[in-house]
Amino acid sequence: MRPGIRTLLILLLAPVVLVLLVIDSGNDYRTLSHTTNAAYDTVLVESARLLSSSLLLTADGQIQIAQPIYSQFLIRSETRLHRYFRIYELDPAGLDTYWLSQQGRFLAGNADLPHPPVWPSDQGVPIFYDAVYHGQPVRAVAVQRTVRHGLTSRRVMVTVAESAIWRSGVETHAQGQEFARDILTLLVEVLLLWFGVQWALRSLRRLSREVDARSPDDLTPLDRKGVPSEVTPLVNAINQHLERHRQFLNERSQFLADASHQLRTPLAIISTQAQYALRERDPALAREALEAIVEQLGRSRRLTEQLLSLAHASQGEDIKHEVLDLAEIARNAVMQYLPLAHEKQQDLGWVDARAPGSGAAWVFAGEVELHETFSNLIHNAIHYASDRANITVSIAEAGDRYEVAVTDNGPGIAPNQREKVFERFERGGRSSITGGSGLGLSIARAYARRNQGDIDLRDGDVNENGGRGLKAVLWLPRMSGGSVSQKTENFQRKDSF
Repeated sequence: MRPGIRTLLILLLAPVVLVLLVIDSGNDYRTLSHTTNAAYDTVLVESARLLSSSLLLTADGQIQIAQPIYSQFLIRSETRLHRYFRIYELDPAGLDTYWLSQQGRFLAGNADLPHPPVWPSDQGVPIFYDAVYHGQPVRAVAVQRTVRHGLTSRRVMVTVAESAIWRSGVETHAQGQEFARDILTLLVEVLLLWFGVQWALRSLRRLSREVDARSPDDLTPLDRKGVPSEVTPLVNAINQHLERHRQFLNERSQFLADASHQLRTPLAIISTQAQYALRERDPALAREALEAIVEQLGRSRRLTEQLLSLAHASQGEDIKHEVLDLAEIARNAVMQYLPLAHEKQQDLGWVDARAPGSGAAWVFAGEVELHETFSNLIHNAIHYASDRANITVSIAEAGDRYEVAVTDNGPGIAPNQREKVFERFERGGRSSITGGSGLGLSIARAYARRNQGDIDLRDGDVNENGGRGLKAVLWLPRMSGGSVSQKTENFQRKDSF
């Protein structure tokens, strides 16, 4: 079972949001750590500079510390900050070594406080470093100052350190709050996404309820009002499908109505003729009635076969396509109807109007349906053309397609009636000339379109009255040599299974 839209969106977006949140949180943590350390380091260096500024050089060459500042540092060293300091006098020779405290160069503070990795410069640039003092991590800063009295000067280094546990605790607390805010943000985004999709899909739920409440025969279009724009194409496609289905049902209902009407009349005639033959005492008249019944049965059988063919052509089911020679199928249909044309003293012939040596006219279609198409076109021409008419079946190339034309010099069809005769049971005004069901062209076009082709009606040959007969042209897409080879190979591969 596929997940819903809400679940799918959350599964897709939540990891992305989480990754972005982790990246953003990492940047925030680094920024927070830098800011916290910078603030504590600023206070630390200011304390070191304040302590160094309290140093004085007396006239007798002694370095003294202002008692108030010194007392303040002593008090802070006892608080929870655990602040430590040390004041050293540096080697007057300028060497970067400390004088030993027992020589009197250690001035004040914690003598065992760790030394900085490098000595501070004369410019008073602070040197920050991390160390371990009495088993605990500390953050320390060392600054150098030169104290003068007259022409006498001394260099001193002031080191101030404080326990790193307090600042680490503050940083950890701040990071914990930041993490809690990030988790809350993620949860809020997921909830907003969930309820946002829920709110956006309310129109689809309304549409679902509307469809569930419909009766089976309700094919009215779905209401697109309030439907999200992303779903509108789906609703349009469903409405188009409903419209096609409605048209299909209407056509089927009309077909059944027309078929029942067309079959009712010949059955009534046969029934009447049979009753007449039963009542007739004269054998000659009874035989005449029986012959009329046989003739009517033949027409009814033809009508029934055409109705079945039209129903099959209108189903839209898949057909078996093959690589076929269109010219050969058309010639075979001509040979099949030669006897019928001879009965009416008609001249039925075949003409290949392609260039000499053209070979086979390859198409990709259904053989049975193509044969049925040609049968209807040729039978239609024989049936409606007058006796001793000329009927020519020809094949020609027209660009990327083949055209097979059935041309006669019969009464023809008026140009404004030619599209109408493709409708079922429509004869285009020819019912007064001869009988017929009016299904032949409908069947032929249905089969042609099922094979990616179509049928056009054009002017035929000149008839004896100076008018024009009818030319029914079936066209189908032609196949290139490479396409023929590929299609043949595919069929061979399928047959091997």
